[in-house]
Amino acid sequence: MITFPNAKINLGLNIVEKRPDGYHNLETVFYPIPLEDALEINSATKDAEATSTLTQTGISVEGNSEDNLVMKAYRLLNEYYRMPSIQIHLHKHIPTGAGLGGGSADAAFMLKLLNECFELHIPTEKLEEYAARLGADCAFFIRNQPVYAEGIGNLFTPIELSLRGYGLIVVKPNIFVSTLNAFASVKPCHPQLNLKDIIRRPVHEWKAYMVNDFEASVFPQFPAISAIKEELYRLGAVYASMSGSGSSVYGLFAPEKELPDPNCEPGSKIFKLKLS
Repeated sequence: MITFPNAKINLGLNIVEKRPDGYHNLETVFYPIPLEDALEINSATKDAEATSTLTQTGISVEGNSEDNLVMKAYRLLNEYYRMPSIQIHLHKHIPTGAGLGGGSADAAFMLKLLNECFELHIPTEKLEEYAARLGADCAFFIRNQPVYAEGIGNLFTPIELSLRGYGLIVVKPNIFVSTLNAFASVKPCHPQLNLKDIIRRPVHEWKAYMVNDFEASVFPQFPAISAIKEELYRLGAVYASMSGSGSSVYGLFAPEKELPDPNCEPGSKIFKLKLS
């Protein structure tokens, strides 16, 4: 069986306060986009001693395959449902270290795929509980619908929002942004306008009201990322922003506008998408 985990973007991101445990509470909107990986599982063998394995193609993912969130998702469900050994193949198309949630999506879609393949009959709410154990934003990808996220990005409220027809350009520069460093330079504060109210405004008004607080710490360190946002606005984006803590930047374009070709640094990955 095969499935196609998709990425997300952050529409606005406010770091509102530092918690006693050292983490930060934030407010953001997660919106799914049609930039996808491919994830496939097959029966391994009838040998009772066989172990599950993961192979990968596409964008290289650092680290041992056993530490991949896809394998962690399998092992988590296997603790409770004793599934047979399987062969897993992951083709990475969503850039890593981009603020697009690719790894979290892979984990959540793995849970859903196993649930369907082995007829485990796990309800959606329980799948969300399992996903939350794998990562703060993993549970978002279970329902995969726009949400207002709070806490550390793990408390979700569904919202009515459709960007159907809008064009989307996502640019991932060849730059690594440390999430730890991005947080270190952020000054938490409660925004004057609530993000849930801003998101109800027409998209062309978002530029004046909606911000990603990480930009204030990331852009001075990496002017090339700031330049991407400026380039997208120059090309006619109605709204542009860094996603998450970076390093990817996206621009939303009016439905009737043909998506242009941004002028970016060599090595940048550029994705042109239509939202549905």
